[in-house]
Amino acid sequence: MNKQFKDYPASEIKAKLQQCLDYEAKYGAIPQVTAVKKWCNSYEYRKREWEWRQNVAKSINFNTNYGI
Repeated sequence: MNKQFKDYPASEIKAKLQQCLDYEAKYGAIPQVTAVKKWCNSYEYRKREWEWRQNVAKSINFNTNYGI
């Protein structure tokens, strides 16, 4: 597992932002698109989101029976 945050290439971020803008122009704003736009526009937001996902993965105990 990668222990250091490595940001996405700027071209991919720009393409995702354009997808969001196109969607909003066609269908209007929704919370999911607003969140992705915020992700595209903020390095710190992307870094914190990556850190959150890493901590979720670390918190999973594979030896626990959750009753499922």
